[in-house]
Amino acid sequence: MIDKMKRQTIVTLHQLGKSCRHISKLLSISRNTINKILGEGVDSQSPKRHHERDDLTPLIEAVYTRVNGNVVRVQEILKAEHNQDIAYSTLTRLVREIQLRKAPVRFGEYIYEPGIEMQHDTSPHKVSLGGKIIKAECASLIFGFSRKLFFQYYPRFTRFEAKAFLLAALKYMDGSCQRCIVDNTTVFLASGSGCDAIFAPDCVNFGKIFGFTFFAHAIRHSNRKGKIERPFDFIENNYLAGREFKDWTDLNQQSVDWCTTYANQKIKRALGKNPDTAFIQEKPYLQPLPEILPPVYQCCGRTVDTQGYVHLDNNRYSVPERFINKDVDVYKYIDEVVINFKHEEIARHAREINKTNQKIKAPGHHIQKNYQLSQHKANETEQVLLGHNEVLDAYIAEFKTRIRGRGLKSLNQLLYLKRTYPHDAFNAAIERAYTYGLYDLNRLEDLILKYIAGNVFNLSADKE
Repeated sequence: MIDKMKRQTIVTLHQLGKSCRHISKLLSISRNTINKILGEGVDSQSPKRHHERDDLTPLIEAVYTRVNGNVVRVQEILKAEHNQDIAYSTLTRLVREIQLRKAPVRFGEYIYEPGIEMQHDTSPHKVSLGGKIIKAECASLIFGFSRKLFFQYYPRFTRFEAKAFLLAALKYMDGSCQRCIVDNTTVFLASGSGCDAIFAPDCVNFGKIFGFTFFAHAIRHSNRKGKIERPFDFIENNYLAGREFKDWTDLNQQSVDWCTTYANQKIKRALGKNPDTAFIQEKPYLQPLPEILPPVYQCCGRTVDTQGYVHLDNNRYSVPERFINKDVDVYKYIDEVVINFKHEEIARHAREINKTNQKIKAPGHHIQKNYQLSQHKANETEQVLLGHNEVLDAYIAEFKTRIRGRGLKSLNQLLYLKRTYPHDAFNAAIERAYTYGLYDLNRLEDLILKYIAGNVFNLSADKE
């Protein structure tokens, strides 16, 4: 098809007196085409060919509205209900031509000066942790100018984890930018969205401590923080690929090492250098960290239960027994739990993460129960008595069936009789008691004394 510019050239050359043969040689167009163009004029266009697909436009519009814009379902319904087998690529072209979908809008590029903006976001990833595949929240922070990256993983991501992450990230970066772009989530926001967002007071105060301000981008305008959106695919398909981790500490420690040795050393095409090199230029413009970094924690009031534990996040942490039924303050940090009573620390534990119904007990908090001690001592006493005399062993077996509880006191009394009186008298008394089923230790002692009196103090024999 000859475009309008060439048609204008042909008409102009003809008006200047050039022959059709000359124009044909000059423009490499056949003389028949030139004669046709001269007859039609410059603005004449060939009639648009009618295509049988044009008849499907109303049908496509109706089905498209019916399935809420799902072109795959449009293709399936056209084939199943209307016997129209249209290729998917052709169908998407028709949808664009009918203008059922909005044409993509060109977005500009956001360019940041050093120390002006940092961006934060989260994304769920599947992680191999302790031999199991679990779902973890990847939280990341990036500086807009240098593209320096930092990320960590958490089993869940609440406002507590968000502040703990930002503290770790800013310590890694050794400073902060003037503003931090975040998503429209209740993790940071109290109400509103975008430019009308109202941030939670504790988040606002957290930003003031480090010298930056939170900003939320407009809803469905995620490319406003595109510099943090892109690295998630890089993290998921590079850092996590083929790696297994022992626990959360190992997972997050390796993430720091990977950022330092690989991600921030990789040359960025947009920068023409790696983030660490660009960060050298950005570092002087950062907001310095405060001299004393504020700890991130949650304080909860708890009452120590009757077993000597406090409950936190569906887990139980031990405290000394003397604080049972006392009200204590529980400070939850990102990796440990500290328990105070009247502003004095009484217990400190490593915090259980991603586990529930666990008992965490520190040595010395709970004294061993009396029944456990008595059982242990009863077993020791029984072992001393057994193994010396078959009749005594049988007597003890029957004796244990007739005493209440664990029998520590009775066994100790029997051992006292054995150690106090002569063996011959004791053994003779045991045989007689076993024969007649005598298991009263007081009567057993009387029987032993009778044997002793008959053998040792036989006065009638001495008179004769």
